Amino acid sequence: MTSVTKVVAFLTICLFSLSTAFAQDDQSKPNIVLVLMDNFGYGEVGVYGGGVLRGAPTPNIDSIAHEGFQLTNYNVEAECTPSRSAMMTGRYGIRTRQRADAPPAGVWYGITKGEITLAEMLTDAGYTTGMFGKWHLGDTEGRFPTDQGFDEWIGLPRSSDRAFWPDSASWDPESGAEFTHVMSSKRGEVPVELDVFNREKRTLLDREITDQAIDFIKRKAAGDKPFFAYLPYTQTHEPVDPHPDFLGTTGNGEFADVLAQTDAYVGELLATIDELGLKENTIFIFTSDNGREGVPRSFGFTGPWRGSMFSPYEGSLRVPFLIRWPGKIPERQVSNDLFHQIDLFPTIASIIGYDLPTDRIYDGVDQFDFLTGKSERSARDSVMIFIGNDLFGAKWKNYKILLKEIDEDSYAVQDMAYPTIYNLLVDPKEEVPELNYLNDTWVDVPLYRVLEEFEESLANDPGAPE
Repeated sequence: MTSVTKVVAFLTICLFSLSTAFAQDDQSKPNIVLVLMDNFGYGEVGVYGGGVLRGAPTPNIDSIAHEGFQLTNYNVEAECTPSRSAMMTGRYGIRTRQRADAPPAGVWYGITKGEITLAEMLTDAGYTTGMFGKWHLGDTEGRFPTDQGFDEWIGLPRSSDRAFWPDSASWDPESGAEFTHVMSSKRGEVPVELDVFNREKRTLLDREITDQAIDFIKRKAAGDKPFFAYLPYTQTHEPVDPHPDFLGTTGNGEFADVLAQTDAYVGELLATIDELGLKENTIFIFTSDNGREGVPRSFGFTGPWRGSMFSPYEGSLRVPFLIRWPGKIPERQVSNDLFHQIDLFPTIASIIGYDLPTDRIYDGVDQFDFLTGKSERSARDSVMIFIGNDLFGAKWKNYKILLKEIDEDSYAVQDMAYPTIYNLLVDPKEEVPELNYLNDTWVDVPLYRVLEEFEESLANDPGAPE
């Protein structure tokens, strides 16, 4: 490339960046980029004690914490589908499965057509919306992402573990099971099936959806609408298969390779936002749907917490959450106050000036003042704990009550003759029930109160909107 060509290319980039920045200057509503990992434990990222300890530094993901807010007590639901339901609707997953004249739908049902998703709310508020990655909230007619508020989507309708099927030596075509395909659609269109999702495609998909998300951001940045880019990555759900460009690069195994890969991809997203001049007007979030895989062969890490997904313990329920919004959210903030994924919906509604509908119960609370430093404390002091459709317990501030526990080897549910109480500051690994409890028996009052109030609210819930 000649020196003249280089100068022309440089000026072209500068002019494009200026044009997109000017286009966005008129927007009172921030762009939103939401990165959601799959079965990604609390202890994977450097600022949560992972990174180099896990065999792969995560400087790009860590930078979100350095430039924004890190939550150390961000709570989610214990399984992929209810967790995504809760995040997308601002309602506990059990509400999105409630039926007026029947028991709640199964835990992997997803959401009804009548739920208002984050994407639908943002569309109503004038946003353009794109999703790139795993959905897992409905795979029948009228329940795909582009039926639920997204303008465009490419990714997986279901779980990543179906990548095993096409490569299985024991696959039986007479079983009635069907291979999963990568799918794509635009609003108003019927989704189309693309490549079969096998182990080879598994290695490539997160690279592809990163490229598609970057393309979406660049296309929408110069427009007159703010954008919402949602990237539910398919890693680190089993099978953990790194892209060929990253395979073996850390020397610390395939999980570390995928961790390095993810950090690089997040770095590309951050760089795109910054280079387009959108940094000050973009909320960037990095988080996970639930803790590490629960199978023994999984290599995920939950940090100091006990358990894994499908359990009522902190290793299942407490995951990373980092958010950056320069000029609005102060830098290098860290809090251990309670926060739940259901709070994202009303918080974003508050930011964009959207009035929540009154025809349904919202469990989330507005955390705008907390995140922006106007309040030193979270607006939440309790969360409910569900496994499937069963209420297992609750947290109130630093205390936790479990009405049921789970055998972590067999997953057998254990009904407790007397509930176990944990003080998560005194006993963060939940190893000694009732440790210090005799000094704190007063905590029964708030714990049982929040349980009873929620059970009453659920009993009076008319069911998920159809």
